[in-house]
Amino acid sequence: MTFKVPVNAKTFLLKYAVDIDDLYSLPQFADVNEELVSDILSGGATFAEEVLAPINREGDLNPAQLTETGVVASPGFKEAYRSFVEAGWLSLSIPEAMGGAGMPSLVSVAVNEMIYASNMSFGLCPMLTSSAAKAIAAHASDELKAAYLPKMTTGEWSGAMDLTEPQAGSDLGPIRTKAVPNSDGTYAISGQKIFITWGDHDCAENIIHLVLARLPDAPAGSKGISLFLCPKFLVNKDGSLGKRNNFQAISLEHKIGIHASPTCVMEFSGATGWLVGEANRGLSCMFTMMNEARLFVGVQGVAIGERAYQAALSFSKERVQGRVINGEPGDPIIGHPDVRRMLLDMKTRLMGARAICMATAKASDIAGATQDEDTRKSAHKREALLTPIAKSYGSDIGVDTASIGVQVHGGMGFIEETGAAQHYRDSRIAPIYEGTNGIQAIDLVGRKLRRDGGEGMTALLYDLNKIHSDAELAGKSTQEALMSGIATLEEATKLVLGMDELDTLSIASNYLELAGHVISGGLLIRAACKGSQANDPLAENMMAMARYHSSAVLPKAAALLSSIKAGAGPVFAYPADNLVDL
Repeated sequence: MTFKVPVNAKTFLLKYAVDIDDLYSLPQFADVNEELVSDILSGGATFAEEVLAPINREGDLNPAQLTETGVVASPGFKEAYRSFVEAGWLSLSIPEAMGGAGMPSLVSVAVNEMIYASNMSFGLCPMLTSSAAKAIAAHASDELKAAYLPKMTTGEWSGAMDLTEPQAGSDLGPIRTKAVPNSDGTYAISGQKIFITWGDHDCAENIIHLVLARLPDAPAGSKGISLFLCPKFLVNKDGSLGKRNNFQAISLEHKIGIHASPTCVMEFSGATGWLVGEANRGLSCMFTMMNEARLFVGVQGVAIGERAYQAALSFSKERVQGRVINGEPGDPIIGHPDVRRMLLDMKTRLMGARAICMATAKASDIAGATQDEDTRKSAHKREALLTPIAKSYGSDIGVDTASIGVQVHGGMGFIEETGAAQHYRDSRIAPIYEGTNGIQAIDLVGRKLRRDGGEGMTALLYDLNKIHSDAELAGKSTQEALMSGIATLEEATKLVLGMDELDTLSIASNYLELAGHVISGGLLIRAACKGSQANDPLAENMMAMARYHSSAVLPKAAALLSSIKAGAGPVFAYPADNLVDL
């Protein structure tokens, strides 16, 4: 199945929705400019379309296999990974100090969406490698950095994170994997980990696992978890690979989607590991890895939604069924109003979620690159606030659009041969891993909203109101819809800040969705108006999309506000004992 990267859409949002030009003035990105970014997007699109997309379906039909010597990747993946590494795509946003290209995270978000859309299973491997490398750079000793970062930065060695155990999923407190000190300063790691994405494969020479485990005298619960680096192959002093470490994949999970991504059950049997960061501070170290991963899971949702949208659009232009109103006999189904509505709904919501992911990445870039302390703190707060929204809103919309994609295909969408079902199956993991979307919502209303008294959201609302002042270019109804949406988010925020914990937890997901609708609407309207002011030839199309969002998506915020006002009452009014039947 063919796939075409929406370069125009990405470029328009980068330029007008999130102002990528702001980054060019920062010393860290002094060598980055519009022409370079355009070349990177063009090169990424070519790689995604010509190398990764053609093997996507093959990977779904022929998953990775566990053999006596380890996991063998799906057909074509090893060769594609080699090309990926040789082209330097993995090191795109890794800092120059670590041997990377040092591009902004904002550019990485745009490129990685291409990778995930063309082949989501493939894209999980470099995502984890990049995040693991950054966690090692932030917390490991200089010796470990020198030994592992150079080849992880290039992608010659891949990375994996080993958190989950059969009894410890979202709550990592019950982790049982043990780390016993050895006499040489290393640790013997023993235990079993499940759901380890790309935990074993034959694409890279070595796989560097970051493993959560407990020291013998560790406190109970999450405060007693430490982080350890365990390479598949031990590394000699000269940098060459030594003997195989004492852990292996003992089985592969049979999943509904992302079949080509090997999800391993890993067994550690006295494996040699090195402590990363301080003892009993493993979770804080791991969050360096997880926070970036959460943003990119939101990007995955947008990506797989884009792939599903393109498949649905292509099908709708060819499929003939029924008489198209005001059309000619034999006109395809894209002429049917309801099909046209579904397509525009998919496209618009994806653009809004894409803009939120970009805004999150830009905040991260500013927080890491600015030399002004007040600006850094403000940007860091914005990044923290938007991350759970980007992850949840992006991944939820990915599932929604993939489902609509099946609907556009009709009965043919329920048949595997069209590929629509694969997009739906692949999309379903994104709202679950890297912290379920329910957990993201709790994080938003708890840590990101209530902890600072709503200061971060107040600053965001201020920026949204600045968009409103320019929105008259989009027309009175669109401007009023944005004004209403902003007021709704403001009221919802005040309600959440004054609620007790039960009410807050009961409406957290609704609050996150409401915020996503309003923020995405604001960013799309901003992009459309700024593009229009710049006389961009694509601004008219963007304006039509922004107006559709204001009429079909932004109004949903009001309904969500009603549920937030109701609090926990309706949720717990029905007796739990009678949920099975009336």
